Amino acid sequence: MDNVYHVPVMLRECIEGLAIQPEGVYVDVTFGGGGHSREIMKHLGDDGVLVAFDQDEDAKQNIIDDEKFVFVDQNFRFLKNNLRAHDLIPVDGILADLGVSSHQFDVPERGFSIRFDGDLDMRMDQSSGLTAKEVVNTYEEEDLHKIFGIYGEIQNAKSLARTIVTARLNAPIETISQLKAVIHKLIPRGKENKYLAQVFQALRIEVNQEMEALKDFLEQTAEVLKPGGRLVVMSYHSLEDRLVKNFMAKGKFSGEVDKDFFGNEIKPFKVLTKKSVTASEEEIKINNRARSARLRIALKQ
Repeated sequence: MDNVYHVPVMLRECIEGLAIQPEGVYVDVTFGGGGHSREIMKHLGDDGVLVAFDQDEDAKQNIIDDEKFVFVDQNFRFLKNNLRAHDLIPVDGILADLGVSSHQFDVPERGFSIRFDGDLDMRMDQSSGLTAKEVVNTYEEEDLHKIFGIYGEIQNAKSLARTIVTARLNAPIETISQLKAVIHKLIPRGKENKYLAQVFQALRIEVNQEMEALKDFLEQTAEVLKPGGRLVVMSYHSLEDRLVKNFMAKGKFSGEVDKDFFGNEIKPFKVLTKKSVTASEEEIKINNRARSARLRIALKQ
């Protein structure tokens, strides 16, 4: 099941980054198809523990039947509370693969992919309230402008927002094909797929509150990792990568590093990857999703 579900990106690099101690406690906060988790389990001894987080119902089908494995049916922004509930703080390593799984893209009803028609859904957690349909049909024009500009990094975000708001006056925009038809004239010729991918990315990030969840998660990693523990994060677009890079380098998302009374920098992490690690050409040939992946590794001080 897991190979069909999602081919793990930079598997070797992630495992090496975690520097797994056989008796340690590790957390895979984006379990998905379980590819990274299964590899971590191979390196654990009898007293080792792996905790896996995933809010997607479909991920439960991949749960590993092993007493060393603990599955948490939650978003990773609730990292600390759940680890505390299992009495597993501090931990030795945390892995986050921030990409949407291939499986989610390949299920038309989930509404993640531009390749299929389906409802504008895009919820990672199927029980949450906000859908892409609601964003497209109820958000104010200026909010849509902001979402497309910031989360999608779309050049004509303002026109895009206005076009959607004007179109929905006639009829609600409920499906992927309806949205494509509405924005058709704004799409640069020859760049259809890239543009639509940016639109979908922006909506998905808003629906799932991905930036807020990522910030919450990163701040908690500093609290739950033991000194010498590893934080390994793989991101797939510049917004995420920037947050990860800043947090690992400064312990915050913007501004200068905090200093104590004596002028010493206060940073929870030491960055081990001066530049982000990227996938090899061989891996990209086999798995195109690896193309945009950026891996960063830090050590808890």
